[in-house]
Amino acid sequence: MPQNITRGIKQLCDEANAEIETLSAKDAIEISKNGDVVIVDIRDPREIERDGRIPGAFACTRGMLEFWIDPQSPYAKPIFQEDKKFVFHCAGGLRSALAAKTAQDMGLKPVAHIAGGYAAWRDAGGPTEAWEPKKKG
Repeated sequence: MPQNITRGIKQLCDEANAEIETLSAKDAIEISKNGDVVIVDIRDPREIERDGRIPGAFACTRGMLEFWIDPQSPYAKPIFQEDKKFVFHCAGGLRSALAAKTAQDMGLKPVAHIAGGYAAWRDAGGPTEAWEPKKKG
């Protein structure tokens, strides 16, 4: 019997966007100059390697987000305990809406996400840089 998905990705993203702050790429570029803002890149490392990244962004794959935010987790990252604004982005703005909503639901605040993601940032003239993973051995 086929699955009956009752809340699809469009509904989930619409619900997330109704509850979180969404920044235009232009606004995100401007506030990224503020030392009290952390840009969080939730894309997969292969995407970052292929497309580049925002200089200074903190890379946190979507799959580890909850574990890295929770200070009780053995995987907790100290950056998420800082008194900063966390602005999430993905490639196009869908995953980052869900990530920002999850982070906000966990108690991280303030949070926002970039409408249109990395593509919108790049197209708006935001700074980008190439990235290569660390070589093993």
